[in-house]
Amino acid sequence: MSLLHGLATRALHRLDPEDAHGAAIASLKAGLGPRAGRDDPILATELAGLKLPNPVGLAPGFDKNAEVFAPMLRAGFGFVECGTVTPLPQVGNPRPRLFRLSEDRAVINRMGFNNQGLEPFAARLARRGPGVVGANIGANKDSADRVADYVSCLRRLWGLASYFTINISSPNTPGLRALQTRAALEELLGRLAEARDALPAEGRAPMFLKVAPDLADGEAEAIVETVLGAGLQGIIVSNTTIGRPELRSPFRDETGGLSGAPLQALSTGMLARFSAIADGRLVLIGAGGVDSGQAAYAKLRAGAAAVQLYSALVYEGPGLVARIKRELAQILRAEGFRAVGEAVGAN
Repeated sequence: MSLLHGLATRALHRLDPEDAHGAAIASLKAGLGPRAGRDDPILATELAGLKLPNPVGLAPGFDKNAEVFAPMLRAGFGFVECGTVTPLPQVGNPRPRLFRLSEDRAVINRMGFNNQGLEPFAARLARRGPGVVGANIGANKDSADRVADYVSCLRRLWGLASYFTINISSPNTPGLRALQTRAALEELLGRLAEARDALPAEGRAPMFLKVAPDLADGEAEAIVETVLGAGLQGIIVSNTTIGRPELRSPFRDETGGLSGAPLQALSTGMLARFSAIADGRLVLIGAGGVDSGQAAYAKLRAGAAAVQLYSALVYEGPGLVARIKRELAQILRAEGFRAVGEAVGAN
């Protein structure tokens, strides 16, 4: 079956990247995805109180509309994050807006939070079965009150998602990253905390803030203190970068956020910075350039309790997650660890 999935991945590369993504979603909905076996016990871990069979998660952007979280859990991911969802449907930016940088094993996107809106998303989450499924929430591009958009998403999805991610770090919605500045972030997280505290206690779920890797000196410190002050559980480091390291692809100058292999060192360095500042007070998730067991292990050692990936799937297909888990288990044993949690922050 892995050979068939490899052939399917190569066939999808003959399509426009966004058409290929749509075909992949359709195939998964039709039941054509891989099915993983039982995870190695050494990979079992916890994420802000959530029990995971393994620490390898699917990053948002793949399952924008909460359509295929169940097939992706069956494919072997330890958790799946859906979204980004906004209160109202929106078409996003004009196409083309998704580019494969094959020579660099990277992706540039300027999607612009295209999604079907909150109601279909909530209806699908309401029918979910077992497994950890998070909701990545955002704001509509033309919203008069973007903070209110985040609050609306939190209220509507309360009790439906295993955890929430507050996405203020996409570079593809104009002005969104300005919410990372201290005053704006304090208002956003303060209003979200107020809304959370007024909701039923039985629906309480961990909340994470997703940050960019492109932060100036002092910004990480301010973000950590603001997150702690609002009572959030953690931070996801990081979203795509607007920087352009050495790239070979002819698409290297396209506008948008860069993800994939070139983001690995930058995001892991930023993760280590947040880990040092948080000093155990927050749970961290590492994202950016995870394409192997060694890359996942580097994120764990830098302070991540779990990792997320998406761009590497573009090049290796859904069988990648099994390889990463196998490699990670081998590395953990070789390094003398008995469980994933022992490696977290080992640097």
